[in-house]
Formats: sequence, structure tokens, C-alpha cells
Amino acid sequence: MFEGSIVAIVTPFRNGQIDEEAYRKLIEFQIENGTSAIVPCGTTGESATLSVTEHARVIDIAVEAVNKRVPVIAGTGGNSTSEAIELSRHAKEVGADATLQVCPYYNKPTQEGLFRHFEAILKAVPLPQILYNVPGRTSVNLLPETVARLAEFSEIVAIKEASGNLGQMADVMMLAGDNITLLSGDDNLTLPVLVIGGKGVISVVANIVPADSAKLIKAWADGNVAEAQTLYYKLLPLCKAMFFETNPIPVKTSAALMGLIGDEMRLPMCPMAPANLDKLKKALSDYGLI
Repeated sequence: MFEGSIVAIVTPFRNGQIDEEAYRKLIEFQIENGTSAIVPCGTTGESATLSVTEHARVIDIAVEAVNKRVPVIAGTGGNSTSEAIELSRHAKEVGADATLQVCPYYNKPTQEGLFRHFEAILKAVPLPQILYNVPGRTSVNLLPETVARLAEFSEIVAIKEASGNLGQMADVMMLAGDNITLLSGDDNLTLPVLVIGGKGVISVVANIVPADSAKLIKAWADGNVAEAQTLYYKLLPLCKAMFFETNPIPVKTSAALMGLIGDEMRLPMCPMAPANLDKLKKALSDYGLI
């Protein structure tokens, strides 16, 4: 159920408010181009800048607009376990199919603390849960042994692995591969993750090239290795361009340049430096997007 090219969708703003019309259009664009599932309120959706009311509203719109055509995986994580539970309850009530739970950031919990955090959420809100390990943002690394413990719970269905450490991801597969789906959390590593047993990606670049991201995963799943390699290397320069500055600055700028959304984000995210913007425009032009 939670495989393929899954988009960590951006949250468009207009005049400081959520641009609901643009958001619905983005969702249609994704579904029309083969995206397997939608993740509202992830890191790429600037969840850290949304109020609780806005956070709930973005999930509401996603569930309504998707209308069960693909799964909605609501980003409801946080560094407060009680707040993550509150957001997850809302997601369940409005019909989200799963939640994405980031490791608590800033707190720097121990492995036991991480285990108890995710356990508390799944016990309070019995809904499929995807773990999200991104040490570069959270300052804590969810280790394979802890993932294996959590994978014993039926609610823990997948992990978005954005540690950048393929060896660690291989250990996850070795220890818990029968109980959990491995998803790449880094577009640059999508194909390598598929090679070690992963089943897809929760993608940034799919915001602007959903069809090619979906084709890559499908080619690999169908056993078309050469086609998957060709698509991977076609996408790779664009994937790298999405991190010329902190995500989601480049991808939102790209979507704006393509006319998908307005060019607006929230502080502390800010417009790209001119030199990086020039590099981004070249990458988009080389790909044929602008």
C-alpha cells in the first residue's frame, strides 16, 4: 500500500495564507502523473511553520482532494509526543490512511525514548505509521535495532530513511525487512535503496517531475534495470539541484518558475541567493521544465 513514488508535497502560500486552490491543483497534477501517495505536512510542506489549525486544514484539504484515489500519509510528527498524538488523532478522524512520524527534533532522545515516543503514538492512534529518520534535521539517529523493535508492532508499516547511510539501511532490511517497508528519504539515493530492497521513495523532486519519478520506481519493480538506471541518471542532476539551498526553498522556487504555485514561503525560509537561483534555472532548463 505504501510503495512507489510518494510525494512530500509543498504547501503553497498566497499573501501569507494557505493557497487552497493551488494546493488542490498540485494534488491533481500528482495523481494524473502516477504518484502513488501524497504526504501533506512533511518537511517539504513547511510543517514547522504551520499553526496547529493550519496543519489540520492542510491535511483536511489533502484527504478531500485525493478522495481515496491514492493513500494520504499525513505528516503529524513533532518533538512533543502529546502534540504528535493530537495531530495524528485529527488525521485519523478526517480519513488519512497513515501518518508520517519524524524522530523528535531538538530533544535528542535516547533510543529507548524514541521507541517509547512512537509506541505511545500508535497505542493512542491505531493507524498505519511510517517512521521518518532524518538525523541531519533532528540531531538524533533512529538505529536499525530500534527500528526492528518498532517493526514488531503491526501499525509500523514503513520507514522513510533519510540518514544517507546505505549501510544502515541495509541493516534495517536485514533485521526487519520482513516486517517493514524501506522507503528512500533522499531522491539522490532512490535507485541504490531499491537495489538493497527498498520499495520506493518519499520524494522532493516528484513535486516538479512526478511522472519520471513514478516511472523510475515502476521500471525497477518490473525488472527493467537498464530503464531504471537511465531514468535515475536523468533525474540525478535535478535531484541535486533541489538541495542547492535548504529544502524546500529550491523545489518551491522551481514550482513557481514552472507556474505551478506562487513564489512564496515562510520565514525562516527565504528566497534563493542570486547565484544559486541561476544554477537552479539552468538545471530546470536542461531538464526542459522551463
